[in-house]
Amino acid sequence: MCTMTRKLVIIEFITVVVIMINYVHGQGGGSSGSNVNITLNYPNPRRDENVSDIYPKNTIVKDPYRWMENLDSEETKKFIEAENALTRSYLDKSPFRAELEARFKELYNYHRYTSFFQKGKHFFSYQNTGLQNQDVLFIHDSLTSDGKVFFDPNTLSKDGTIALYSASTFSEDGQIFAYMLGANGSDWTTIQFKHIEQGDIYKEKLEKVKHSLISWTHDNKGIFYSAYLEQKYKKSGELNFDKDKNHKLYYHVIGTEQSKDVMVAEFPNHPDYWLEGSVSDCGKYLIVAVNRGTGNLIYIADLEKINYQINGKLEFIPIGTKAGSAKDILSYITNDGKTFIFKTNKDADNSKLVSINIENPDPNTWKDLVPENKTDVLEWASPASDKYVVLCYIQNVKNILQIHDIKTGNLVKKFDLEIGSVFEWSFFSERKSSMMFFILESFLNPGIVYSCDLSIPSLDLKIIRENKLKNFDPRRYTTEQVFYKSKDGTEVPMFLTYKKGLELHRDGNTPTFLYGYGGFLSSESPYFSVNPIAFINNFDGIYAVASIRGGGEYGEKWHLAGNLGKKQNTFDDFQAAAEYLIAQNYTKASLLTINGLSNGGLLMGACLNQRPDLFGAVIAQVGLFDMLRYDKFTTGFNWIPEYGSPSNETDFEYLFKYSPLHNIKIPDDPNKQYPATMLLTSDHDDRVVPSHSLKFIATLRHEAKSHPNQKNPFILRVESDAGHGGGEPTEKVIARLVDEYCFIIMNTGIKFHK
Repeated sequence: MCTMTRKLVIIEFITVVVIMINYVHGQGGGSSGSNVNITLNYPNPRRDENVSDIYPKNTIVKDPYRWMENLDSEETKKFIEAENALTRSYLDKSPFRAELEARFKELYNYHRYTSFFQKGKHFFSYQNTGLQNQDVLFIHDSLTSDGKVFFDPNTLSKDGTIALYSASTFSEDGQIFAYMLGANGSDWTTIQFKHIEQGDIYKEKLEKVKHSLISWTHDNKGIFYSAYLEQKYKKSGELNFDKDKNHKLYYHVIGTEQSKDVMVAEFPNHPDYWLEGSVSDCGKYLIVAVNRGTGNLIYIADLEKINYQINGKLEFIPIGTKAGSAKDILSYITNDGKTFIFKTNKDADNSKLVSINIENPDPNTWKDLVPENKTDVLEWASPASDKYVVLCYIQNVKNILQIHDIKTGNLVKKFDLEIGSVFEWSFFSERKSSMMFFILESFLNPGIVYSCDLSIPSLDLKIIRENKLKNFDPRRYTTEQVFYKSKDGTEVPMFLTYKKGLELHRDGNTPTFLYGYGGFLSSESPYFSVNPIAFINNFDGIYAVASIRGGGEYGEKWHLAGNLGKKQNTFDDFQAAAEYLIAQNYTKASLLTINGLSNGGLLMGACLNQRPDLFGAVIAQVGLFDMLRYDKFTTGFNWIPEYGSPSNETDFEYLFKYSPLHNIKIPDDPNKQYPATMLLTSDHDDRVVPSHSLKFIATLRHEAKSHPNQKNPFILRVESDAGHGGGEPTEKVIARLVDEYCFIIMNTGIKFHK
């Protein structure tokens, strides 16, 4: 099995010398408040100046660290070992390390519950007693019972690196559990089956599964799933960073080997498409979403027409226009016969519900069921019994929940909820159930579980459970939403969470943690995480989340204003957030830490290059930094509709202009420098491959050599047996957060208190 090293070994050529010299900090970046006096003797990786690529307009771009893209090579492994050894020796000297570890364990050690869901005669919920690495699936006979353990993924590995993925689901009769397992955080998964009453595990395993749903036929005999069966890949968790090609949809009959599975849909002329199959609520149709970027196409096959005999490729009716177009997204909600309800943003930037007769699916025949709301964004919708459809809107970056009549679309009830978020993954309702469950959370609320009996006309909500942290009183804190102007005058919202009273005496000396994402139509609405609680509670800080363009907070227009050639707006919005926090005397640059992951890691890299004076510390997780080669690995080419293609002349011009790897420019001014920067990646990240971070850290260091004024550190932390973040064990989460906070303390001088 090809894996990165699992031990932190100090390599002979690396030396870490502890000396009594403070870091010298320039304007904006860093702080003279560091309590640890260390000089770092960075590794000196090989540069191959002969490696280059030719891009549009015969632009030659060198890539001297191309060899780092081979993560199986001994040279790359040794570089990673050296980096981890250096990082460990540095972070382990941090003050408050023991206190931080104890505090994060205390914060995580609370009994937390997810929402309930129902299948057959049973109810289910996920629970975690606190420090369990993975949540445990419980089965309940009633909503008032404590339930008993049904599936515990913690028993599958000693270190908690095998996770139960959210696509896992039950057969229609509630008798068989189809569960999806991922190892080491990889997107590659396997599917297995367990009988609910008997507890037996079926013999077959479905391998090479990726980007897949699991959807049961209503006869309970089989499932549809998606896989790359032709990919060079052996088992879940094995490293493979090749391009994902030829995603196909398969039908599997329970009790048979995977070799017997039937391929029902493929797009050989479009090897970059990825497919998701789901059976309609009535069981008569198969809906296939063909995805590329944020856009999709919909295809529908009539299973009843073939008497549910699935023996080969199915005949499909196309619905939609062009895969990859962010303006034509369709999401299946439910159907009555041949009349289907879809959520769409076609001709509706804020999205709406439409009804489509699949016998005549021409877009000109689509009828609005719930028209577009011109101010609020329809985020998701779900059928609820045979009477209703539940709609979740984003209203100024906060969720509101409504029930509408499923036949007429008329509003039936608005729920009076506290400010917070109801995420689709935490919501349950379906056509055959009269029950609805969801969990409401916010920056200060770990989650309230609600139920609603849809058979009762009043549609009243009932609180079933409340998640509560130990030794934390949320009444002492508050969240406010502010609006600030970006570079082009656009108003951008931002949430600030802090201890009450801070707003009365702002003096610019408050530690501040600013988070951003800004991409792929993803909305940064209020969510719960232990990270903000530690920052506002134990550092008396401000936790800020900027809802920058590129996300979906204000619909498709907000998304399109921050992607492709307009991606710079995303960076400008984030930088303007930092400027606002400083101008309004909340904080100052040396006390400001910024953080983002994945697309947010790209945001960190771009802002690091463009405005190094604005930040004291930068923490970039699993980020994209090489925007000229991001499309060469795994699923990267699927992001071309979001970022553009490096081989396209127009796209190349703006990609090359902001690509973090290619725009490092450490200030020549001896009074200025880049802020302290920490990159985090994982050896099994097969979504944003680790080479992005390896090449970026090496290039930062190389550029710093000619700038003796660059004293703030550049460090890299490579997690072993982990991926892009999915299924991360609690133990690893805590270890990562401790390291992040050690880095912040060492480079901004902020103080921890109990």
